[in-house]
Amino acid sequence: MSLDDLYKEVILDHYQHPRNRGQLADPDVATRGHNPLCGDEVLLAVKMDGDVIQDIAFGGRGCSISQASASMMTESVKGHEVADASALADGFKELMSGGGSTDGLGGNEDLEALQGVKKFPVRVKCALLPWTALLEIIDRWETSGKNSQN
Repeated sequence: MSLDDLYKEVILDHYQHPRNRGQLADPDVATRGHNPLCGDEVLLAVKMDGDVIQDIAFGGRGCSISQASASMMTESVKGHEVADASALADGFKELMSGGGSTDGLGGNEDLEALQGVKKFPVRVKCALLPWTALLEIIDRWETSGKNSQN
């Protein structure tokens, strides 16, 4: 099996069996990411415990890349501190922009599977959509939600 085939298998598995898909009751922060060029939409909600992403869920609709990326992203940040999630998102964005390496992914093999998307520049925005939504949530948490929780 080639590396490309393995990557396709991982993406397809996350698309067909998404992790953390659904809704959270009473999330601390939520946002909607939308890519008007292709119609992909990601609804993202988090429940915080201090500076830790206690729970995270996504919904929405879109291509296999955006939905698989959302599944991988939620799995990668759930239970982690906001700073770690932000660093992972930045590392993923660097990788997808072509300037980064997989070093910023902390050895997450599922996320590494998405690097094959770089071969199709029009699809990079699909993979980045949930990560952009995550960074928006983190920004909102750090500027407003966090302060009201303390």
